[in-house]
Amino acid sequence: MRIKLHHPGQQAKGNITITGSKSESNRLLILQALYPQIKIKNGSNSDDSSVTQEALKSNGQRIDIHHAGTAMRFLTAYFATQVDRETVLTGSKRMQERPIKLLVDALNSLGADISYDKETGFPPLKIRGKQLTENKVSLPGNISSQYISALMLIAPSLKNGLEIVLTDEITSVPYITMTQSILDDLGFDTSFKGNKISIRPGTMTHPQEWTVESDWSSASYFYSIVALAAEGEIDLSYYAPESRQGDAALEKIYRNLGVETTFDGGKIKLSKIKNFVTPDHIALNLKNTPDLAQTIAVSCLGLGTDCLLTGLHTLKIKETDRLTALKVEMEKLGAKVEITDNSLVLTHAKTLNSDVAIATYNDHRMAMAFAPLGLRVPIVINDAEVVSKSYPGFWDDLQTIGFNRDIF
Repeated sequence: MRIKLHHPGQQAKGNITITGSKSESNRLLILQALYPQIKIKNGSNSDDSSVTQEALKSNGQRIDIHHAGTAMRFLTAYFATQVDRETVLTGSKRMQERPIKLLVDALNSLGADISYDKETGFPPLKIRGKQLTENKVSLPGNISSQYISALMLIAPSLKNGLEIVLTDEITSVPYITMTQSILDDLGFDTSFKGNKISIRPGTMTHPQEWTVESDWSSASYFYSIVALAAEGEIDLSYYAPESRQGDAALEKIYRNLGVETTFDGGKIKLSKIKNFVTPDHIALNLKNTPDLAQTIAVSCLGLGTDCLLTGLHTLKIKETDRLTALKVEMEKLGAKVEITDNSLVLTHAKTLNSDVAIATYNDHRMAMAFAPLGLRVPIVINDAEVVSKSYPGFWDDLQTIGFNRDIF
């Protein structure tokens, strides 16, 4: 499916309800499988969460999680603890190109029995569930936080708990602390001091109900829309001033791009700052919020603001090589983009090319990050259905705030 987007009035106003955080939901689904007393409300309706939920309910020996990277990491750890169960965990062609050796090595060092069905270091994985009795493991701190969170989520269910020592600089800290805070709020005993995470074994005797906060990553596209609009005022539900999600940093980041955030009774109001002077250049280190990189880069492109984004080393192993994808697609629009393994430098285009078709690379964030440019020029999004991975209702929600769309 291809969608052509254009916003005739450049005025974005409306009310949007965004479903629960994908990151929070996926963590809770693993914990619920280990502790069925947990009840989840407002869970994410994303493909990633649905795939995780279906995998946890499945009795099959071979489980295909398609493009869902979070599911691959979290389920690898989960199935490693399921005594006497044998599982082959596989995914899409791209998933089979995404490395997982560090997590497999860590689990095997704890006593797991995981081997590779094809190429060493990559899915598919053959997992023979065992009781894991070792309780100490070491991992680099600059890897995907999902490896670390995968270990943290199974830790309370292990006979001797778990101590994780992180070497090197620790990146994506908010995602690690999100996992820790969920465990803490459910009553488990955790500690994260310096480079050491400690989680004691725990049980749960009483039912616990958890309402998932709406997804801040999904909110990012509406921040971009308000930034690019001539006039903008969008209400988003349901959000709280104190959030577990690292991407809540949007509030501060987008103030520098002309968007004011006001919290009001479970909603946030995004408003265009009056008489805002758009900066010529911004520089941001996104090591703690790498999922915002595409949205911010495209916002800057639409605003005519040059930018330097760093802390992006994990983007090369996402659904696609996001740095290369951003360079290719933004240069179609007329920009100049330079990338390294860790950074992106954007020199904006004086005039954006119109009616450009954006390739999405099986990556939901590519589709949604470029969509707001429809406020400035007509733009075509290829393979637009990819948004279902995290935000199935995205295109419908854009219509409610004035975007015209043609599907072909």
